[in-house]
Amino acid sequence: MTIAGLIFSNIHDNSIPEMTRRRTIASIPYGCRYRLIDFALSNMVNSGITNVGIVTHYNYQSLLDHVGNGKDWDLARRSGGIKLLPPYVAAYENTAAGKLYENRLEALMGVGNFINRCGAEYLVLSDCDSILNIDLKKVVEDHVASGAYVTIVTKKLEAGSYRFEQPVPVLKVDENNRITDLADYCPEKGGEIISTNIMVISRADLQTVVAESLARGHKSFHKDILAKNLKKKVIRAYPFEGWYSVISSLDSYYQSSMDLLKSDVRRDLFRQAERRIYTKVRNSAPTRYVAGTIVQNSLVADGCVIEGTVENSILFRGVHVGRGTVVKNCILLQDTYVGSGVSLNCVIADKNVVIKDERNLSGHESMPFFIDKNVTV
Repeated sequence: MTIAGLIFSNIHDNSIPEMTRRRTIASIPYGCRYRLIDFALSNMVNSGITNVGIVTHYNYQSLLDHVGNGKDWDLARRSGGIKLLPPYVAAYENTAAGKLYENRLEALMGVGNFINRCGAEYLVLSDCDSILNIDLKKVVEDHVASGAYVTIVTKKLEAGSYRFEQPVPVLKVDENNRITDLADYCPEKGGEIISTNIMVISRADLQTVVAESLARGHKSFHKDILAKNLKKKVIRAYPFEGWYSVISSLDSYYQSSMDLLKSDVRRDLFRQAERRIYTKVRNSAPTRYVAGTIVQNSLVADGCVIEGTVENSILFRGVHVGRGTVVKNCILLQDTYVGSGVSLNCVIADKNVVIKDERNLSGHESMPFFIDKNVTV
């Protein structure tokens, strides 16, 4: 049984426009040194999927820089490996030349050559907005054993543990894990079952989907393919029981990042020897803690200089915290410079931000204060 992977790097860019003005959602930094695509890539590599296509769209320079030739994921291979797929719909007769895709189905049409030539029996489709550590091999085995048309990895949400500002696929599932209904909306109560947008489908069925969608002008994978086939074919749910987070807004990005400060979340997501999360390796000096520094319940990457107080915060590589500065409940991305005598609370600073001396900036847990990339405050 051969399996290939297909990752959509831009599908959910509109969910978090503050951080996707200059990058794809796939390359949004997360958890001190990772990017969101690291979780989709690592899940595939750890499950033995070594032929992976990444569908691009626009603003993907940082994604190219991060992924490179795939060596950090052991995907720098002569056969298979990583393939960065261009963002244009394939040159079909009824398609305007050079047209960027506008939905998931058009993206699949644009990568028809990859689907046709990958040689795999099954494909795993994954977005980049979901953060989880899952054994995809078991999902594929369940899909094959059940004879399903499509298998979707699902997560049952608990009340109060999530907040959505963008519609997500919400499913109804029977006692046999067959999906009986599907709709896109923002769930507001516990007990809802949502799609993680990780799906398994045979290559032959996916080729048919692409061909029929092109012929019939279908636009939505969920509405035109899945919803219309719920009664005709078996579309199956694979429930995921581990820790899961979805990035659907700046607020959810903040809350998801803050969850990493909990030891049980880190243990579930990162500390699984057989399923490590890989990322681009950088050789940086260790973080330097100056005498008198106070750091509590925080994640601090290498290459930082800490001279003040850091509490309940996440600091990426190369962050500088000046003397007498207090940083609480913040996310400071790579190479952020914070001067002396500064007070920060519930702040998200993108890369290369400079915060001058004696500044006082504060947001709230429900609405963090965001500073765009390369901005000086």
